[in-house]
Amino acid sequence: MSGGTAADPSSSSGGRKTRAKRGITDYFSAAKSTSSRDNKSTSPSSTTSSANDESSSSSAGSTTNAASLKTSSGEESAAAVKRNGKKNNSRASTNNKAAEKTNGGQRSSPRRAASSAAATVKKDPPTQKKSTAAAAAKKKAAAKSNTTKQKYPIGTPLSKIFLTEDGTNQSQSFSGTVTHYDDKLGLYAVKYEDDDEEEMSEGELDQFVVNNNVKKGAKRKSGGKREAANGMTVDDALAVVEMMDVDSENEHDDDGIIGSSKKKRARLNNGNKKKSSTTATKPAAKPATEKPEYEVLTNGKTPRRNAKKKINYADVQEKYDDEAFTEEEEEEERPKKKKRGVTKKGGKKKKEDDDDEDDDAFEPDSEKEEEEEEEYDSTSDDDDDDYIGKKKKSTTAAAKKKSAKTDNKSTKKDGKKGKGGKKEGESMAESFQPQTNPTNWQIESKFNFLDPCGMEATDDIIADRIIGEQVEKCLPLLEKALRYDNGNNGNGAGGNDRGDSTLGSANEPLVLGTACSGTDAPALALTLVQEQLEKRGKGDLFQHDHVFSCEKEAFKQAYLARNFDSLLYPDIVKLCDDPPKDVYGRPVPLPSHNLFVAGTSCKNFSALRSRKMIDIEEMGCSGETFLAACELLFKEKPKYAIFENVEKAPWSKMSEYITGRVNLSTVGDNSKIKKTTGSAKGKSDHLILIRKDGQIVVDSVPPQYGVRCGAVVSGYAKDGSATTHKFKWPGKESTCTLDKLISHNGVDKKSATLVLESDVVYCAKWRKVDTKMFGLPQTRQRVYMFVWQPDDGNFDDDLGDYWDTIVKYLESPVRHSLESFILSNDHDIIRVFREALNGPPGRVTNRAVNQAPDFWKGHSNSGDLKHNKIARERLGIEDESRFQTQWGPFGEMQIPPHYWLEYFKCQNQREVDMVDILHSSAARDAECHDSNFASFFWNISQNVSKEKHRGAMSGVAGCISPGGEFFLPHAGRPLLGCEKLLLQGIPYFRLLLGNETEVQLGDMAGNAMSLSVVNATMMAAMMCKQLRRDHIALANTDIMDTLKAVNKTTEKASLKSDSMAKFEGETTDTETLFAELSSLSKEAADSSIKCTCETSGKTSSSENFLRCRDCSMSCCRDCVHTKQGYQVGSHDINEHILTNEVHAHEKFETKLRSIMPANLILSQDGINEIAAVGKDKYRVAGLSEFMFSLHRMRREKNKWVIVYYAREGGIGEAVGEFKITIGEVESRSQAATILGVQGELTSFFPAKKDPLVYGRIRPCARLRLLEGESKMTWLVKETESSTFLSIVGSGTTPSFRVQVGLTDEAEKAMVKNSGAAQKKHFKAAKERGEERRWLYAKNWKEWPEEITIEDGTMYDGDVSLGGNYVRLGCNHTFNQNACWIRRKTDSAPELYFLIKPDVSRNGPDSAIISSSSCHDDVCSIIVTLPWTWQPCDALVDENRVKVAVSHWAPLQKLKCLVPKTNLSVDAPKKDDSAVLIKMNGISEHDMDDICCRDDESGSEDVVVLKVHSGSKAQQTVRRYNVLCAAPFLQHAAENGLKYDLEPNASWIQMKRPSDAYFGCCNVTIPPRPQEHWTYDEERKEWLRSSEMEASRQYCLALQKAPQCFDFIADRKEGSLTVKCNPLVAAHRAAFALIEGRGDMMERDVSVEYRLLSSSNQTDPVLNRFRLHNCQNLSETSVTLKGQFELYERQKKAVTKMLKVENGEVDFEEIEMYEAPMPGKTGWSLNAKASRTSRLRGGVIADAIGAGKTVISIAIILKGIADARRKREVPRKSSATLVVVPPALINQWKDEIKKFTDELPNVLCIYDDSSFDDITVTMMLEADVVICPVDLLEAKNYMTRLTRVANGSKRDIDIPKVPTSTGQIEKTGAKGVWIPATSQDPYGGANNPNNQKRRNEAARFTYLYHEYINAIRQKSFDGNKKGIPLEYFEYERVFVDEIHECLCTTKDELSEAKKNSNDDTGFHK
Repeated sequence: MSGGTAADPSSSSGGRKTRAKRGITDYFSAAKSTSSRDNKSTSPSSTTSSANDESSSSSAGSTTNAASLKTSSGEESAAAVKRNGKKNNSRASTNNKAAEKTNGGQRSSPRRAASSAAATVKKDPPTQKKSTAAAAAKKKAAAKSNTTKQKYPIGTPLSKIFLTEDGTNQSQSFSGTVTHYDDKLGLYAVKYEDDDEEEMSEGELDQFVVNNNVKKGAKRKSGGKREAANGMTVDDALAVVEMMDVDSENEHDDDGIIGSSKKKRARLNNGNKKKSSTTATKPAAKPATEKPEYEVLTNGKTPRRNAKKKINYADVQEKYDDEAFTEEEEEEERPKKKKRGVTKKGGKKKKEDDDDEDDDAFEPDSEKEEEEEEEYDSTSDDDDDDYIGKKKKSTTAAAKKKSAKTDNKSTKKDGKKGKGGKKEGESMAESFQPQTNPTNWQIESKFNFLDPCGMEATDDIIADRIIGEQVEKCLPLLEKALRYDNGNNGNGAGGNDRGDSTLGSANEPLVLGTACSGTDAPALALTLVQEQLEKRGKGDLFQHDHVFSCEKEAFKQAYLARNFDSLLYPDIVKLCDDPPKDVYGRPVPLPSHNLFVAGTSCKNFSALRSRKMIDIEEMGCSGETFLAACELLFKEKPKYAIFENVEKAPWSKMSEYITGRVNLSTVGDNSKIKKTTGSAKGKSDHLILIRKDGQIVVDSVPPQYGVRCGAVVSGYAKDGSATTHKFKWPGKESTCTLDKLISHNGVDKKSATLVLESDVVYCAKWRKVDTKMFGLPQTRQRVYMFVWQPDDGNFDDDLGDYWDTIVKYLESPVRHSLESFILSNDHDIIRVFREALNGPPGRVTNRAVNQAPDFWKGHSNSGDLKHNKIARERLGIEDESRFQTQWGPFGEMQIPPHYWLEYFKCQNQREVDMVDILHSSAARDAECHDSNFASFFWNISQNVSKEKHRGAMSGVAGCISPGGEFFLPHAGRPLLGCEKLLLQGIPYFRLLLGNETEVQLGDMAGNAMSLSVVNATMMAAMMCKQLRRDHIALANTDIMDTLKAVNKTTEKASLKSDSMAKFEGETTDTETLFAELSSLSKEAADSSIKCTCETSGKTSSSENFLRCRDCSMSCCRDCVHTKQGYQVGSHDINEHILTNEVHAHEKFETKLRSIMPANLILSQDGINEIAAVGKDKYRVAGLSEFMFSLHRMRREKNKWVIVYYAREGGIGEAVGEFKITIGEVESRSQAATILGVQGELTSFFPAKKDPLVYGRIRPCARLRLLEGESKMTWLVKETESSTFLSIVGSGTTPSFRVQVGLTDEAEKAMVKNSGAAQKKHFKAAKERGEERRWLYAKNWKEWPEEITIEDGTMYDGDVSLGGNYVRLGCNHTFNQNACWIRRKTDSAPELYFLIKPDVSRNGPDSAIISSSSCHDDVCSIIVTLPWTWQPCDALVDENRVKVAVSHWAPLQKLKCLVPKTNLSVDAPKKDDSAVLIKMNGISEHDMDDICCRDDESGSEDVVVLKVHSGSKAQQTVRRYNVLCAAPFLQHAAENGLKYDLEPNASWIQMKRPSDAYFGCCNVTIPPRPQEHWTYDEERKEWLRSSEMEASRQYCLALQKAPQCFDFIADRKEGSLTVKCNPLVAAHRAAFALIEGRGDMMERDVSVEYRLLSSSNQTDPVLNRFRLHNCQNLSETSVTLKGQFELYERQKKAVTKMLKVENGEVDFEEIEMYEAPMPGKTGWSLNAKASRTSRLRGGVIADAIGAGKTVISIAIILKGIADARRKREVPRKSSATLVVVPPALINQWKDEIKKFTDELPNVLCIYDDSSFDDITVTMMLEADVVICPVDLLEAKNYMTRLTRVANGSKRDIDIPKVPTSTGQIEKTGAKGVWIPATSQDPYGGANNPNNQKRRNEAARFTYLYHEYINAIRQKSFDGNKKGIPLEYFEYERVFVDEIHECLCTTKDELSEAKKNSNDDTGFHK
């Protein structure tokens, strides 16, 4: 709108109605008002304009402003506008932008509040609304100065006039009453007749009370309609308002005053008030015949949107600025963060939203299937500064009510819950409702998971298991479809024509184009499908190509360029440019494609924006990207397309846009209208049509239709018919509604469809999917829409039904839990992450955490506290119970010993307290779980009021969002970016990644499509036609029946390499091996992990370790600190010393590798003996045919573990495991520790072959040899037996629930839940015996202090279970802190009574009796109690419990053997070749498998394996690991390599190559293409780019560059050789040293290198930087003026500086390069480049007043004679250039004059004008030139430089000094390693303006250097004036005062003294 006026709704153009004028007081103001009744001066609520925070946009609430209007009679008039309370975030109009400049560049809210009319005596100067900060200050001031008593009692009536905003300016009086008075703030709460509320000051209330002359407490009648007091009607006031030249859009809402944000709404009937005749004339409506703003296609075709043009999709639309959607706008939806970054003007930094942010989630479909909540930022919805003291009202309660009514029409005013369980009028915190239902409705196997069977996150779980299962499941149909086009339909039938071709077949290859965010999951999925078909021998059937991608973020573009050989375009909205430009700037037409997959932005459709959802036409990023995708469809006409978005997207409208068809039965139905902030929902439901050039054209569209303005109506079609019938136009009317047109033609709306004209016919079908139903453990609900062109043009084509059926058929519920997708703690990625948190980034963030005051006392100024307090109250958790973290102010915390301490040091108090609350919530469930031992998935970036402690399905992650910070409490660490990608199905370890940060990886994952889901949709698109053919042929009624029948007609294809030949060679026994391992058990225990800080490969620098005498918990002394450390207070601690030499693990690992064989086998007789148990219940019979290969060695707590796997085909999936443990074979108390070696055999067949066994697969056999023993015995686990135990408890101790702070309220919630809505389910649970999963036990607060098992006859072998078990007080080391120990005696071993957790929470925990204190030692479990038994049951009378008893029997024949194979390893000791190590004797079978990805034909004898990049590189590396890693490591440990792997190994000097200097090899380091600058006339800015083809060739050259390691396979020799290329590492190290530093530097570079093992590398020791001291130097005397003389220290400083000037001081520059070798060897090639340089400058680092200036003058004097001799024309000056702050120019001049008379020629340059009087000769002959440090910013100086350099006077040629560099990286962990907030994970670092700033800085640098070079090529006459400083060459340069002040003021000393007495402890 222009000028604040609305378009005329009666215009002939038929446009929809737009928003009316916002408020009457937007046009006039009053700073003060005086009440004529009580003669009291009042302060109206007119406020100054608000400056926006960069992290938030316009305020949410509508402010009620006082305003006055003086009439001719001098009397007063009052009016206010009643308007809708929903916030409007539309793009500001032109006038808004002008207003932004007026308001200091701040964005103003385009929607304002209605305001009251306050009486004034005289016209006051205009005022604007106050900022939030100002409003808060006003409230405080009001509270402070409020000394008057309450004037108006409760119940006082008032009346106030409000106006509509629908363009009619009608008015209505609303009556209300005073409901509350706040004596602290002096504010009255007012409630109106329509239940809206607001607050007023006493002065404001004076205007509206019905009878202000009545006495206090008198009864008043409610007010009705009235005129202003002076007789002027409200309409008269409106007339004056509209004539005022004030833009209504420039005002700002004020959230600071609570009452101001209680927005009024209009409920007026049309025609209620007569319009004022003086109303300002509105702009004339556009004639119907005028060409619309949008571009209409010729020939009457339907106009399609041009992405690069702004198009109106209705008559009047407002464009929405997506950057305006920031934190404060969503205050009702998200938690609140402490405000940061307040600018000088009171504004706050604006946060840039990512257009493609995928941070949404979904509402639960049912109570049984709860889905994850939306993503919320940690920024509160309330303006409460704290929760202490009075309870404030929600600032937008009225708006929330209206919003709830819109969202849920069934919601009533009586408090019934609306969306998400939130009641009307409640804030987000107040709407919190705890979870009380059981985790799963009943215990069933379908809720359990399969054992991962050795599967690790680094394995190909995505391709081999998930995608492989999808291909296998539908392989018959897929093969039949792909063969159909080749003349064989699978049944010998003939071929077919092109029109019926199968997508992906030889006749119609699948040509893919994608517009997804970042990862391009569709392209990855098709590659995996191709691979799986190749494994089944069907690879030649499937033909596909990926031809283009689209991505606008730079780091994602780089990822796509590395991983896909396809065209890359920068933005989806520019794909339809003619022609579009790729990311290199080349104009490249869009390639032809037949499948287009688009994942358009979902931000504006997300459930997160429940009050901010933007419809398609409002052109938010979601609407814009969707319409751009539609435009591509109609321009490029691909045969198929797939669209993905969130469930809340307007799918019906989206379908209508694509298909051009509208079901007429929905005409007038508003069900398709999405809740938006800008559209006039429901106000006009008529689609307006006009007659134009003989065609019916759409002229105006209401929001419930997916129709474009300008679309041509083709006619209508009857249900089931492809025939289109024409409409007859009603008479001579110029416009007509669709309803009228339908009625005129007698069309039956129930069975007809409106058809719009289009040159291509599309049909659409969409389906809601959930990621966890497609094999991935993540709850992520999305909708996929299949779009296709029907072959016969029939828009009722049913192909979508077949597509939908196949997608349903391909569902495969997740089989492996979350734990299978996370990395082990010793992975390199984990190690690097933890090193960063322990390093500078973590320390920077920790410093900020340590400065935060007490969050719980409200000192943090954050609204988050309310959420935490309400959650604790409703969950029944004690208010300050912090059992888990014991956190406090200023970073204090004591956390469980398995948590990552370095991670928690980076978390603020809200997040840490949230962990406490969620931990207690897990214990609160009737089926109690301890989050320290059970799998949970918590998003701690949300507020606790919106984060559930458990999701809809146990063992499954919540929805991965770009900014979510997900914490895994049982692992004690966060979820990393690569793990997020894995949970999305993205094969992370196949990708070629660069330097993406953890936050960037999380962003990519959150915005990605789930790979298995999009793969199902694409495979369904390929097969749906064939399924339709088969369905017709079989004449079935159900499509699913046909699909199942077809997939049973063909035998399953067998996988290649699924078996291996039985080993028949020589073997040796392993008894000697195990005896040697047993002797090493003490050394293994000493070198094992002793603290959580060591779990990722690090060795603690401390030699002091703490260990609990009872539970074996241990940690290093460095991790136990009174401020931040691990909890040890509950443990019986014994401190012991382990020297670094004893504790070092590197030497022990080398020793272990030298004796461990690469392969093991088990004897056939022994396997048969195990198989005889229970008719081979463990399915081990086939393991004798397999060889067990060494998989890995790893350190664990108090032991080492060596894992061997038996694999299918030798290198396929694991089918069996043999695990060897060395060290402490059982966890016991310190007094009962046992050392030795133990082996455990596990068969994985039960989890791989039908019938599948769910849950963890237990070992079936074991062996144990303790230290000092000689006999080794194998035992087999027999079938369990059952018996009864008498378990009696005595004494009482607090239960686990009491320990975590649960109160009676928690128990009451369970009782209430079981007897209320869930009564039916509870009754069924009781019948199943599951009552304990619903209710607490009666004595739930008490557990026995001692448990006695009275029946001592119950035993297993020689172990008696009877005796007394005493409870240990150790916290966090036992599940639910439940451990009762029976101490060791002479006659009985030590036993433990524990509660074993179900880690995936698929069932309740169960009590056990074990010989180990660790529940994971499954072989030590003796007795298992039923899950219904709880420790409190031991205190009741009934105490006989039926238990399951484990039995182990000895094996006589089983032997473990070492096979002798033909494999051998050779490593040359000393030679000049590149060969590092070589494996010989590889079988043909293994050689084919390792080469097949790089030599598909199998014809090459020598194959260079691609192990560094490419989609299949990771698979090759996996094969290499299985085949070669263990033998290579063993050989290196036994015999060594040509390079010493020790950490103290000497560096090897490298000779310089003859062909190029170090760092100058263009093959190893391709030269970057030269940059060019072009001026963009449209944007008015310079853009840099490179030559298009050069950029492309540069990327290709990078991919082809040589690597530091080469893997070469020789088929003839049967060998695999690893070559090491130190020269490559040398070039890269040297390049980093010399890059951009000038010519000839490479001549001085030397390079050394060495090969290291990562296991041998120690953490770097960082020494404190030492400042150079001149104490030992000689003195240099300088003669000064008069009596002045340098001090001794000053003379020595002069000596040092003269040495520097004379080139006598050298220093060494060093750059390092590290290249890890692919695979599990852990070797890396390190290169060190160095050069000796002469020091060219220095710093005089003395304190202020110590004489730095006189030292500088002395240096000038010392060399002035020589300088004068060396000066020469044209540029060499004798002057020293002194650069100082402007205020010091004259001071320097005076100091020179003060200390010497020998420097007479001192030139002072103050600004650019000074150059007008300075000649070239004066500059050359000067002794000192003094200039200001900001000279480059001085007015006209850069203009002068430009003019002198090239004579240009154009503004665009003048270098603009950048205002900021845009290159400063985040120094802390937040925003790089850890998400900053959910809404802005980068913490502002990924601001789109950063690139613009970088361009500005680069442009300035480029021009500045160019101009300096240009002027230095010139020669000037000595009398020439005005030559810039840069022309001359100076003797030296001094830069003064570039440091921080080092002096301490009196005020600072006083402050320090005060802080020393601060009792908080922070300043101490």
